[in-house]
Amino acid sequence: MSGEIRHLADLVIGTVSSVQPREIQVRLTLDAPQSIALNAGVPTAFPRVNSYVLLPNEAGATVGLVSRIWVTEAGPVSSDDRFVALPFPTRRLAVTPVGTLLLDGENYQLERGVTALPGVGDIALIPSASQLKSIVEGNGEDRRLLLGTAPFGNNSRVMVDPDKLFGRHLAVLGNTGSGKSCTVAGLVRWSMEAAQAQMSEKVGPRSRFIILDPNGEYGAAFQGDYKNVRRFVVGKEEGAVSLAVPAWLWNGQEWSAFTDAKPGSQRPLLLKSLRTLRNAMVGDDAFLGLMRRTVGGHLTLLRQMRAGYPQSVQEWRDNKSLAEQLAGIASGLRSDRDKLDDQSYMELRAALTSVAGHIEGVLAGKEWSPGKYNTFQQTDIDQPISWLADDLLPLLPLEATYELGEDNPTEFDISALPIRLNEMAIAQGSGAVQHVEPLVNRIEVMLSDSRMRPIVSPEPGSISLLDFLAGFLGDDSSHRQVVIVDLSLVPSDVVHIAVSVIARLTFEALQRYRKANAKPLPTTIVLEEAHTFVRKDGEYGLSAPAADTCRQTFERVAREGRKFGLGLVLSSQRPSELSPTVLAQCNSFLLHRLVNDTDQALVRKLVPDALGELLGELPTLPSQQAILLGWAAPLPVLVRMRDLPKHQRPQSDDPDYWDVWTRKVDRPVNWQPIVEDWQT
Repeated sequence: MSGEIRHLADLVIGTVSSVQPREIQVRLTLDAPQSIALNAGVPTAFPRVNSYVLLPNEAGATVGLVSRIWVTEAGPVSSDDRFVALPFPTRRLAVTPVGTLLLDGENYQLERGVTALPGVGDIALIPSASQLKSIVEGNGEDRRLLLGTAPFGNNSRVMVDPDKLFGRHLAVLGNTGSGKSCTVAGLVRWSMEAAQAQMSEKVGPRSRFIILDPNGEYGAAFQGDYKNVRRFVVGKEEGAVSLAVPAWLWNGQEWSAFTDAKPGSQRPLLLKSLRTLRNAMVGDDAFLGLMRRTVGGHLTLLRQMRAGYPQSVQEWRDNKSLAEQLAGIASGLRSDRDKLDDQSYMELRAALTSVAGHIEGVLAGKEWSPGKYNTFQQTDIDQPISWLADDLLPLLPLEATYELGEDNPTEFDISALPIRLNEMAIAQGSGAVQHVEPLVNRIEVMLSDSRMRPIVSPEPGSISLLDFLAGFLGDDSSHRQVVIVDLSLVPSDVVHIAVSVIARLTFEALQRYRKANAKPLPTTIVLEEAHTFVRKDGEYGLSAPAADTCRQTFERVAREGRKFGLGLVLSSQRPSELSPTVLAQCNSFLLHRLVNDTDQALVRKLVPDALGELLGELPTLPSQQAILLGWAAPLPVLVRMRDLPKHQRPQSDDPDYWDVWTRKVDRPVNWQPIVEDWQT
C-alpha cells in the first residue's frame, strides 16, 4: 500500500514538518492546488477544512482530517551574506490523524485508529477518487443505510450500519431551521426503505420506531406511505387512536412524582394505598395477606401508644391522636369487608363488622362534640387491641401465597385512590390526614380535569396492559413499523409522567422479552425536543419531581437499553440543557448548525480532544448539512443529507408572516370549532 501510494507522485501536495499524536503539520509545496485539485482523478476541492489527506507510512497510509489552514513566513533560502532574506509565504495545514487506509486486493479498506504516525519529511498526498470513496463510504456491512453525500469527499455516498447507528444511541443536535427534524424523519424512512430493498417478500420490514412528538410535527411525515403506522393523539381524530396512559400503569415513583409526595409520611402512605388497591383486584389470597399486615400495623401503633400511657394518671390524655387512630381503623376494616365475597368469607366479614362496630362504640362513648372527645381510659385502648389480636387476626392467613407490589401494572379503580389514601392516613393518626391532603387534592383534580381524565383515567376495562404493549410495540397479528405519539395537546401536568411511563414500559417489556426468548427485540425510541424531557438536574421549575422522574427513566434506558435491543435517537436544539448522563451514552452524533457558544463548547467535550477543532464549522453549516461522527462513522465526515419531498417532511417550517400579512395566502380565522373542541 505504502509503495503504491508513493508512486502517485502527481498527487503529492507537501511534506510533514511536525508530528504530534493529536496534530500533524504539513507544509504545502509551491505548486500545491490553491482551491481545486485537478490531479486527483476528478476535480477535488483542496485545501479545505474537514477535507482529507493521506500520509503514507510503513503501515499503509494515515488518513488525516484537515483542521486548520494558515500562511506563515518561510525561512531564508540561503545563509550567504550576499543575499537578502526576503519574506516568502508558505501555506501550512494542521491535520488530525483519524484512521488508516490499507489496500485489500484491488480495493481499499479503512480501519479505525492509527497504527503508525508518519515521520518528519514524509510526503502528504491528496486521496484519489477511489480512496475518497473508501474513506467516506466505509466497508462491508457499514454500507447499508444511505444518509447523503460528502461535499469534501467528491460527493461520495455516506453510508452507515443501522446496528451501529441505533444500537448504541444517536444524538441529532442543531438549531431551529438547520434541518434537524428532516434528518430524524429521514433516518426512520430511509432505514425502512433500505430494509425493504433487502427483502424478497413484499411484506414490510419488522422495524419498531416509537416517535415521541411534543410538537405534533410528524403526523404527516409517514402518512399514506406505510400501512403499519399508528398515530396516538389526544382526543378523537380520523385515522388516529386516542392516547391513553392509564394511571394504573404508573409505578410508585411516577405516582410520587405526580403528587409530589414527600418521603416522611406522604410517600409511604401513598405506596401502601397503591398496594392495597392493586391486590384487591387480583385475588383474595394476596388481599388477605395484605390485610393481615395492615391489622398487624394497627396493633403495633396501638401498643406503642399503650406503652406510653402515664402510670401515675389513670386516664388517657392524648385524645385526638387516639381518636383519629381508632376512627381510621374502623373505616379501613369496613372498606376491606366490602371487598370480600359474601358467601366465601361470611365469618371474616362478620368479624370485620363486629370489630369495627366495637371500636366505633368506644369513640361514640367519648365524643361530646364533632372532633372533640372526653379523656380515654386504659380500657379504651386495651379493648381495641384485644379485638384486633384475638377476634380478627386469627381469621387471616399467616402468609400470603401471592402479593403484588405498588409497581405492578395491574388495573385498579383509580377513583378509589383518594378515599383509600384518606383511610390510611386516618388509621395512622398523628395528624397524617393533614399531611396527605395535598396528595388527595392533586389526584382529585386530575380525575375531574376534562383534559387529563381521558388520558390517565379511561373507562375501566377499556385498555389492558396487553392492549398497551400491542399498540406501541405491535405483535404478530398487528405489527407496528412506526408509532407516532402526538404529545402536543397533553396537559403539562402529566406530559412528563406520560412520556416516562411509555419509555419505562417499553424498556421493561423488552427486558422480559429477552428473558423469555433469549434474544432482544430491536426497538428505537425517537425523542424530539429531548431537552424538554431529559433536562439536566436543577432546571425544572414547578414540575421538578415529574421532570426528574422522566429524566431518570431515560438515563436508565441510555445506560442499559442496548442490552435489551432498545436504542435512543435524541433530537435537540439545546444540547447544553440535556442530561450529561444521557449524552455520554450516545455513541454517534449528527451535528447540524449550532450557534450558541455554550452548546458548541459542550459538543466539543463530547468528542475526543483530537477532534474538537474539527467542529469549528458548526456555526456556519448551511441547512441540510451535518457532521457525522462516532461509532456509526468510520471517520468524521461532513454530510449533505438526502432530500426529503415536502410531503414527507415534519411540519416544522418557519411561519410565513409576510405572505399572510400581504394576503398572498389566505388564512381564515374561525375560533368557534376550536373553542368547542377545547372546552369539551
